[in-house]
Amino acid sequence: MVASARVQKLVRRYKLAIATALAILLLQGLVVWSFSVLEEDEPGEKGRQKKPRPLDPGEGSKDTDSSAGRRGSAGRRHGRWRGRAESPGVPVAKVVRAVTSRHRASRRILPTPPPEAPGRQNLSGAAAGEALVGAAGFPHGDTGSVEGAPQPTDNGFTPKCEIVGKDALSALARASSKQCQQEIANVVCLHQAGGLMPKAVPRHCQRAGKMSPGIQWDEVRAQQPVDGPPVRVAYMLVVHGRAIRQLKRLLKAVYHEQHFFYIHVDKRSNYLHREVVELARQYDNVRVTPWRMVTIWGGASLLRMYLRSMRDLLEVPGWAWDFFINLSATDYPTRTNEELVAFLSKNRDKNFLKSHGRDNSRFIKKQGLDRLFHECDSHMWRLGERQIPAGIVVDGGSDWFVLTRSFVEYVVYTDDPLVAQLRQFYTYTLLPAESFFHTVLENSPACESLVDNNLRVTNWNRKLGCKCQYKHIVDWCGCSPNDFKPQDFLRLQQVSRPTFFARKFESTVNQEVLEILDFHLYGSYPPGTPALKAYWENTYDVADGPSGLSDVMLTAYTAFARLSLRHATTAASPLANPLCRFEPRGLPSSVHLYFYDDHFQGYLVTQAVQPSAQGPAETLEMWLMPQGSLKLLGRSDQASRLQSLEVGTEWDPKERLFRNFGGLLGPLDEPVAMQRWARGPNLTATVVWIDPTYVVATSYDIAVDAETEVTQYKPPLSRPLRPGAWTVRLLQFWEPLGETRFLVLPLTFNRKLPLRKGKDLVPK
Repeated sequence: MVASARVQKLVRRYKLAIATALAILLLQGLVVWSFSVLEEDEPGEKGRQKKPRPLDPGEGSKDTDSSAGRRGSAGRRHGRWRGRAESPGVPVAKVVRAVTSRHRASRRILPTPPPEAPGRQNLSGAAAGEALVGAAGFPHGDTGSVEGAPQPTDNGFTPKCEIVGKDALSALARASSKQCQQEIANVVCLHQAGGLMPKAVPRHCQRAGKMSPGIQWDEVRAQQPVDGPPVRVAYMLVVHGRAIRQLKRLLKAVYHEQHFFYIHVDKRSNYLHREVVELARQYDNVRVTPWRMVTIWGGASLLRMYLRSMRDLLEVPGWAWDFFINLSATDYPTRTNEELVAFLSKNRDKNFLKSHGRDNSRFIKKQGLDRLFHECDSHMWRLGERQIPAGIVVDGGSDWFVLTRSFVEYVVYTDDPLVAQLRQFYTYTLLPAESFFHTVLENSPACESLVDNNLRVTNWNRKLGCKCQYKHIVDWCGCSPNDFKPQDFLRLQQVSRPTFFARKFESTVNQEVLEILDFHLYGSYPPGTPALKAYWENTYDVADGPSGLSDVMLTAYTAFARLSLRHATTAASPLANPLCRFEPRGLPSSVHLYFYDDHFQGYLVTQAVQPSAQGPAETLEMWLMPQGSLKLLGRSDQASRLQSLEVGTEWDPKERLFRNFGGLLGPLDEPVAMQRWARGPNLTATVVWIDPTYVVATSYDIAVDAETEVTQYKPPLSRPLRPGAWTVRLLQFWEPLGETRFLVLPLTFNRKLPLRKGKDLVPK
């Protein structure tokens, strides 16, 4: 009784604390229950994820030219295709998650017999085998880069076998068209039947192991006279985008009347193609391919383009070239044409290809050569594992090379099973141009002609360039070299080995390094040469039509024209001539990005206008300059670390800048806040996003280490964003460090059509 009374007394004394504890336990139970429900919706999702494999020690220090990074995870675990943590709730991610979960439950796709037409019989035996062989000949969909991961569709295709393997199932779940799904199913079925890949390939090289001799640069030997006539080069220029000014600069630097120039323009780059065709009309030794292909990064289409171009070059009457050199618009020479011709003339029988510099087994794994890939729907899909053909040495590295005419003829015209079977193997290979020519040469009778040097220097910085930035195009993590800047110029002055070209250069990122290189090669320009520090690049041309523009761009470009004409009218005197008052006619004729001294200076808009009074139509060019809104407010040592604060879209983690140079944003965009820091003590800052009605839309903390130079984050803002002037403020312990403002444009176009009063932004 005494004990019971004591318990009752304790309960009465601490009843509030006990009630609070019970409430906390109940709340925790509800949280655990809610997480368990989420896990049931995505069975096994988290349990299957593994930590990414760390980079091998020293990997980033090797100056290799292979673009392959580490192995991707789209097929190995579907978690890679989920929405990123920084932007939860994206509808596409939800759909992908639902589809991949459905396929996890089935783990296989059973063959579905197609409805039998009258008078036809089901295929069986040999006939079925012939149907599977047709997988390789299935009409391919258009290939090219995409903006995001393909959206899944229902399985409306007809597999010819029982498809197993998580890579193939993942690809089928994510493919966006029935045609691509059917192609994938055909390839997988043929591979499962053992009829796709060659088992063994003959080797004709008489020497065992890899051929990797090197040639050192010798200034004395370079000055010696050349025996025989100087060699002639066929340059294969593979270009895309809109940077015609930089392409003209490259062509001017490498042009010689004794050489030949063959230019392939990506099928998606219509503006650049028109400009290149007009340029080629001025020269007899410059031609543009009469056909065009869409080539994606890492895709089999790039190898097909090279092989077709080589055949064309061999069959052009009167083009007696000795060497084949491929270049992109981001390449540039580092030595003169005379030095290149003298060097190649002394090495007429050599083929120059850069090897990976690693042991073969490691290269095969990192390059994905032991995996089966197929290209369709603008994507390179990983479909499963495969075996390397027996009997050959597999090599690879860079897809930039210098090849002799005799070797090109061998690759294009030979009936040798070595070449035929390797073509079949590399049709289903990631980054095939980085390995096909290496492997053919090292196993051919001409294997001793290989020189392990592609005569280039590439600006690799794998810490920045290996960010899996191509995961929306390929099921793999790839790497890309960085752009050269003036501080990298010493790398361009290679003295130990012969290098004649370098990559990459982008005038929108840095043009000064090209000016330094030009001065180094050819001396200074004449005094008074105009536009040496200026650069402009087209973003819109009226011949392309509005289909290539987003609603945000259409809104901005038409607004630029209206605002410019209004400014011109208000700036004029009230007694000004009525013929000087104009109204815009239609969309702008063209829009260019304008840079001066490597700084973005705004947009140049060309607009057809009609005078308000009667008069002839005119064309005006308007210059729209950006207004800076950055305020640096901090005064302490830690606060002084902040150098800049920007908001934009199209963040490039490799070059650490926004590719949307003008910062044009609409309500449906997902902006990123980026901060640049000087070195200093560690700090933690708070980033606050404030909408035009002065409501805090979101806030978060960022940790800035002593060595950190750039921080960036895309917050999960609710869309559509409220149009108007937004503010991003940076705080430390609630003391302001800096702030910037950016504009979210109210759209006047929806799906390329002007919005009318009373119409919804998104049609119901």
